Parts: sequence; structure tokens; C-alpha cells
Amino acid sequence: MHTKSNWLQKVGQSYKEASQQHFVALGLCLLSFPFQLLVLIRYLLKSQPFEKRTVEHEIKTEFEESGAATSLKDKLQAQEKRKVAFLKQHSSQAQMEKKVNELYRVGYQKETQERVEAYYKESNREQPIFLNETAHWLEQPLGFVLSLLLGFPMYFLLLVVSIPTLRYIVNRLVMMVFVIIGVTIIVFTLLYLSPSDSATNILGEQATPEQIVNFNAVHGLDDPYLTQLGRTIKGIFTFDLGNAFEGNERVVTTIMRRFPVTLQLTLFALILSIAVAFPSGIYAAVKANTTFDHLFMLIALIGISIPSFWQGLIFILTFSINLGWLPATYNADNIASLIMPAVVLGTGLMASVARMTRSSTLEVINEDYILTARAKGLSNRRVILRHAVPNALIPIVTIIGLQFGGMLGGSSVTEKVFNINGVGSYIVDKQFVPDIPSVMGGVVYIAIILSIVNVFIDLLYSFIDPRIRSRIKSGR
Repeated sequence: MHTKSNWLQKVGQSYKEASQQHFVALGLCLLSFPFQLLVLIRYLLKSQPFEKRTVEHEIKTEFEESGAATSLKDKLQAQEKRKVAFLKQHSSQAQMEKKVNELYRVGYQKETQERVEAYYKESNREQPIFLNETAHWLEQPLGFVLSLLLGFPMYFLLLVVSIPTLRYIVNRLVMMVFVIIGVTIIVFTLLYLSPSDSATNILGEQATPEQIVNFNAVHGLDDPYLTQLGRTIKGIFTFDLGNAFEGNERVVTTIMRRFPVTLQLTLFALILSIAVAFPSGIYAAVKANTTFDHLFMLIALIGISIPSFWQGLIFILTFSINLGWLPATYNADNIASLIMPAVVLGTGLMASVARMTRSSTLEVINEDYILTARAKGLSNRRVILRHAVPNALIPIVTIIGLQFGGMLGGSSVTEKVFNINGVGSYIVDKQFVPDIPSVMGGVVYIAIILSIVNVFIDLLYSFIDPRIRSRIKSGR
């Protein structure tokens, strides 16, 4: 029984702690509105609000009659005069009085609130506020059962708030929803204001006015702006962005069908890039200012600067046409056809990761704790791999995450060169129509992919750096 009571007390305490955040408190009230209404009726019937007002009135009266209020105002006025004199500010008497009154209002509220809290603490009682009344109900078996019956969704929010990592993930997912909506509004508005006419582009210049009117009516293009925008936003949450103007295919189905090949190509490029760039960057940092380092930096600079379409064409000419080693275009049944696209796509990532690995490792190996590790007699390999590299990972993981999200968003140039039917080539093809449902589907897809990758990278930070993990656990 004692264990059960302690458990209910923890529920009440968790509710009080969660309610300190205004948005969470609002969510708790909305998710358990019938229960909150019942508690409010009981709270008003107990005349607790009137008791608190009486106590507050008595404390404020005592605070003013004792001269403490006048003393507080005089103190604030003297402080303001000293500040104005010290800073040599030009302030009129009216401005100074206004500033002092603002400070006094804040100080008066703070002082009386502290006295009210001290009064109830000395009386060994809780303040009769609605929050404490709700927590008291949750600590009672009957109240807890009523809260389950009338407001059980509230406990899902309490669970999220009580687990720091889960709360962090949910916060980022909520932010992701707002990002997707914001991006959708901006892109849809630009497409709506675009002078390009979808009906004319698809039906052709020979289309009659009646055909164009009928096309716009069928696809809802003659509806008002807000109606079309609302339909698009609704489609995001129902996973139904409609059918493409060209081909009449379902947009979501088409993107999901093209996504696996884009994911496969991106993963191949990512693995290849990290396998080459990571050890090369570390070795270049250890051998800084040597011939290898200078050659490495030159190659990395070329890798960043080289245009991917030109590199792809050179690869096709060399390895497909002249040597005949690899197929020139992508074939789902031939895994070797992914080698050249993966190398072309991964070249820029490889160069960026290699340069970042070198600079980050070079910065870390000059820190004091690395000198301490060397002074302890640890081998150079152990110092680099166990002490330097883990502390250099944050910027490296950042650049990998940004590049990986961008590649998943669609590497249109590489996909076009090697005839890959991925998401990138799909978005590029549709934006010239413009095929509004398809373009919006591509935009939403990119926004979701980038948001998910960013959340994953942020969580990866917590595994790499204990300081970040500590901040997440403390809710910061």
C-alpha cells in the first residue's frame, strides 16, 4: 500500500514539474479536458481561490503599511540615479520615473510572491492553486482512476516529457512538421505565382481554350489560392498529394517507388567516401606539411571543384566505351552499374569529409590533453585513435550528415548522366512543366529527409560527446 502511495505521489509530482512549461501545461489541459473541468468545479466549490486572494491581500497590505514597499521604491530610484550618472545618460525626470515604476512593479510582485510562499511554507501547507489541486487529485487512487477514464491521453504527454531523450526527439519532430508546412507554403506560393501554365505545357500550344478550361477544372487549378493551399497541406498529412498532371500517376506512390534506388546509390557513395576519406584525412593530419599532405590537399581540392556531370561523362567514355569494364547506364539487375554513379556522387563528399577530417584532427592533436597522453608513454597510434579522433568527430559527423541528406534529397545530375530513375531526376523532370503535385511531393520528400537526417545526427552527437548527452538529459 505504501509503495502504491509513493507511486501515485510520483505521478502528481511529475504532473507539477511538467506543468511548469506553458506549452506542456496547455497540452495537458487539452488532452484531459473533462478531468480538468471536474477538478476545476471541485476547486471552486472548496473556495480555495478566495482563500488565496485573502492571504495575498493581507500580505500586500502588511508589506505596504510596514514601509517595506516605500523602502523598495526608494532603493530602486537611488540605483537608477547611480546608473544614469555612471553611464552619463541624458534622461528626463519623467523617463526616470517611468523606469523606476516598471522596476518597482516587478520587484513588488516578486517580493509579495516570496512572502506568500514563505507563509504557506511556515504553515506547512500547499498554496491553494489549481495546479496543486490537480496534482493532489492524481495522488489519490480515486482521482487517478478518474484521470485515466476522463483524460488518459494526458499520460502519453507526461511519458514524453518525463524521458529527456524522447522529449528531445518529439520536440524535433514537432519542429519538423512546422518546417514542412512552411516550406510547402513558400514553394506552393511560388508555383501559384509562376507565369508558366501547366495546362498549356502539357496539352500543347494547339490546345483549345475549352480543353485548357477543362484541364484546370479537373485538377482544381481554377480554385482560389487558399483552397488549393489547404488541399495541398491536407494531402501532406493524409499522404495523398494527388495525381501527377503528366502521366496521371499517384505522386506518393511514384516517389516511394523511386526512393529505393536513390537510397541504394546514396549509401554506396557514402560508404565509399568514408572508407577513403576518413583514414586519409587522419593520416594527412598526422603527417602535416609533408609531401603526402600537400598532395592530399591538392587532390581534395580537385575533388570538390570537379563538376559531377563532366566527371560522369569522362567515366562513361573511359570505363564503358574505351575499356568496356562497366555498363554506361544503370541496370537494376547489375550491381556493377552502380559503381560509377557511386564514385561520381561520392567524390564531392569524399573530398569534403577528407578536408574536414584533416583540419579537425589537426586542431585536436595540439590540445593539452593530447600532450598529457603522450607524456604518459602511450603509443602514437593509441593517442590518435583513442584520444584525438573521438574528439574530432563532431564537425566530421556534421559535414557527413549535411551531405548525406542532400544526396538523399536527390542527386539529379548524377541520376541524369547515368539514366537512373531516382527521386532527383523525377523532381527535375516535373519542375519544368510545372507539375504542381509532383513538385510539391518532391519538396515535402526533401524536407522530411533532411529533417530526419538532422535529428539522427543530433542524436549521434550525444553518443559522441558526453557534454551534449548531459544537456539533452537535463532538458537543455
